Amino acid sequence: MINNKEKIIEYFKSGIKEDKDFRIGIEHEKFLFNTKDNKRIDYPKVKEMFTALTEFGWNPVYEKENIIGLNKGGKNITLEPGNQIELSGDKLNHMHEACAESQDYLFELKQVTKKLDIKIVSAGFDPISKLEDIPNNPKQRYDLMTKDMPLGGELSLDMMYRTCGTQLNIDYNSEEDFIKKFKLANSIVPISIALFANSSIVEKKNSNYLSYRSKVWQSTSRGGLPKLFFESLDFEKYAEFVMSFPILFIQHNDQYISGRKYTFKDFMDGKIEEIGNRLPTEADLTTHLSTIFTENRLKKYIELRSMDTCGWDCLCAGPAFNIGMLYGNLDEAYDLVSSWETDKIINAYLEAPQKGFNTQLMGKDLLYWTSALLNISRKGLEKRDIISKKGNNETIFLNHLQNVVDNKTTNADHMISKFSKDENLEELYDK
Repeated sequence: MINNKEKIIEYFKSGIKEDKDFRIGIEHEKFLFNTKDNKRIDYPKVKEMFTALTEFGWNPVYEKENIIGLNKGGKNITLEPGNQIELSGDKLNHMHEACAESQDYLFELKQVTKKLDIKIVSAGFDPISKLEDIPNNPKQRYDLMTKDMPLGGELSLDMMYRTCGTQLNIDYNSEEDFIKKFKLANSIVPISIALFANSSIVEKKNSNYLSYRSKVWQSTSRGGLPKLFFESLDFEKYAEFVMSFPILFIQHNDQYISGRKYTFKDFMDGKIEEIGNRLPTEADLTTHLSTIFTENRLKKYIELRSMDTCGWDCLCAGPAFNIGMLYGNLDEAYDLVSSWETDKIINAYLEAPQKGFNTQLMGKDLLYWTSALLNISRKGLEKRDIISKKGNNETIFLNHLQNVVDNKTTNADHMISKFSKDENLEELYDK
């Protein structure tokens, strides 16, 4: 039972690993549309697609009688509220493995979507659909979230039904290592927003944002970039943050019960009558941690969550950029950001979705800081010196980002110029 703060601290400590056991986990989401009418696919179509994917060795995952996902080895395909699909990758050793996993998934997905007349959109925000036009699915928790989430953030339903992101999961070797990595990850959120901006088109129009997805997440219940995250945030302080955080839902006897009247501390104190005053298990804690929607968060590993989904050509770039810094060159990256003022980082975070690289931070624009961090990351990947069968080290995955910096043109800028010419919806779909 999780009945005191020390149990939560122990939970975080149990994630500590030796450097040689550090892994990379990547999660990425995609939108799926029917080719014939440019509408998002509905749940019956999802079921057809999942059935077709079982031919590639995927196994169905059910909630009651409904198929809600697939798994294969350490990988999972899950269903988001508006039938976006997410690949949660296996825990892998290096970027060559992680990128190969994504390419294998792309191959399988392309076979199936072609057969079923489905098109993929790799963007941070749905560029076509209105919110009311998006079909849902029978996953139980989403029904409850659809009711409760808008109470705490006006764009929460847009987040649920109209966004897609790329997430990176990384390890730590001590509490001190966590503190450094978490401070760095939070400090560079504005840079991540600007560099990976890929959600400029909304409802077939230029939104005047480069990352509208990031704007939406900033107006989402349970989200944001808390000032607390820039302090020397150790396991104890994070545990206190978690305890005082409201509960989204509690799983009890195969049902989802709204937790909005309670904090996790209330749960730990046995104050929730709807569930017979029972105390939280470790599974309840894990659920609670995964419903804290901040830009980065802690479980038994750190999750970095600020990147828009991007096309298959740049999918490996975001994780590689972060791995170079966080695993390969942490001290130099940490030294660079350690003089940045919290208020200025938060201001840049709020401005970056619209201003992108032109956002100012500590007297320089984000293009300057991106270039500096890219060099630090490159050094880190060179230091790791992990060579692929073709003889390349992991710096090969930074080529896309180097082009973005050299040309000062993000994926969002490309999409604005391509789509604005003739507003051809075909430009929005993956080729």
